[in-house]
Amino acid sequence: MKKYFSLNKVVKAVATTLAASVISFAVHAAEPLKIGYSDWPGWVAWEVAIEKGWFKQAGVDVEFEWFDYVASMDAFAAGKLDAVTMTNGDTLVTGATGAPGVMIIVNDYSNGNDMVVARPGITSVAQLKGKKIGVEVGFVSHLMLLNALESAGLSEHDVELVNVPTNETPQVLASGDVDAIVAWQPSSGQALEQVPGSTAVSTSKDAPGLIYDTLAVNPASLATRRADWEKVVKVWYKTVDYILDEKTKADAISIMSARVGLDAKAYTPIFAGTKILTLPEAKSVLQNGDGFNSIYGSSKASDNFNVKYEVYGKPQTIDHYIDPSLTLGL
Repeated sequence: MKKYFSLNKVVKAVATTLAASVISFAVHAAEPLKIGYSDWPGWVAWEVAIEKGWFKQAGVDVEFEWFDYVASMDAFAAGKLDAVTMTNGDTLVTGATGAPGVMIIVNDYSNGNDMVVARPGITSVAQLKGKKIGVEVGFVSHLMLLNALESAGLSEHDVELVNVPTNETPQVLASGDVDAIVAWQPSSGQALEQVPGSTAVSTSKDAPGLIYDTLAVNPASLATRRADWEKVVKVWYKTVDYILDEKTKADAISIMSARVGLDAKAYTPIFAGTKILTLPEAKSVLQNGDGFNSIYGSSKASDNFNVKYEVYGKPQTIDHYIDPSLTLGL
């Protein structure tokens, strides 16, 4: 499940220095690149390349390991993976707590899968004033809620926040204990199904680029095996082309849906809530700039949020977390 991330579960520090890590990765350079991935369409997409054998064709040895989202980041922080699929905001968190990652691919941005779902009778964000909202405080859903409130001329002081784990939000909304919840698929969809008449009063489609999904690489692995990571990036964009081509899209969705145990019909709307970036779109997002159209600006917004809510103590240097050159060089 995407973005369900508790700071208490993050490894607080890396046992070795970066220099020692470089030596370690150099010694094991002949081993497969180990990548952790989890259940989010922009990451499940890797399954297409795996099944088609495109990494072998590209001449790079890669081993993908399937995880729950939190477990994947724990494994990355423990040095068991060369790379992991994470949101840009969570990449900052893992780095601030001792496990740096460099984002080399921006797979997608959430385009509707993250939602503010309100009980029957509430049809706009403005109507949430004075109401109780269930949200996992301090994490990406909280950030999305604050953005939605601000767009409606409100702030968090105009509502009452109830701290609820994301996977429990559908049940909490159904219980009537809150007036709205904030969650991502599948929890957001479950809330809509379990509470007849409920409404998605705001979605990530209203703020494209607030939440980017990426591939973050251990900097030591990137330094010692850069040529291999260049091949991984090329395979990713081959995968993107296959997924977005109307002639092959159905096959791609069939492969992806099988990975998560759904049929293609059920998976299609979930896939539609994710904006997979084409190569030209990714190159644009990787330009340094302000605002959500740039991963730099989006990450800065996440950094401000993380510091404000004491997810970590000090602002991060955003440039240290992004290497656009492998994508821009294509």
